[in-house]
Amino acid sequence: MRLGAAARAAGLASGVLASGVLTVGLLAAEALAQSAAPVPEPPGYRLDDYRAPVPATVSGGKVLTTEALRDLLARQGDRVILVDVVPAPRRPAGMAPESPWMPLPHADLPGSIWLPDVGRGVLSPGLEKWFQQQLATLSGGDKSRPLVFYCLPDCWMSWNATKRAASYGYTNVAWYPDGVDGWRAAGLPLATATALTPPEAPGVP
Repeated sequence: MRLGAAARAAGLASGVLASGVLTVGLLAAEALAQSAAPVPEPPGYRLDDYRAPVPATVSGGKVLTTEALRDLLARQGDRVILVDVVPAPRRPAGMAPESPWMPLPHADLPGSIWLPDVGRGVLSPGLEKWFQQQLATLSGGDKSRPLVFYCLPDCWMSWNATKRAASYGYTNVAWYPDGVDGWRAAGLPLATATALTPPEAPGVP
């Protein structure tokens, strides 16, 4: 009897363990399926949580792989306007004015213009006007010039900036979702960047 009871207990424990393993496996499979599911485009702009999975498409623009961007640059060269929208580092709030602050350098694709914060979901009137002015200057008023926006992988700011430029009437707008990290991973060169900021930096929502 004792052996039978022990066997039943062992069988029960084995069943519980198997059930637990099955549950964990099902949860993992569900999480994997959710992470692999396509991300839909929002009706407007992404307003927060900018470092998150992004859609495979962008309204009003094309999506470029690293190979496609290399080909575009080889064919059209300086006619292509590369716009980096990675946010610029900000001096920590509360830091004493006399304290030294040395943000890490930022590198981007050679020939790029770094316009930080223009990919936020909501722009102040001053920042939006400045963004429009920068695009007009860079394009020479030619709204058919190729414009390519990027930041980092899984970065909604470049998605927002691409869609916003299209809303301004630019007709040859592209999004490079792999961004700086994708370019680096392909063994392609980067250059140290300097951010352009408005003469009177507008407030950022």
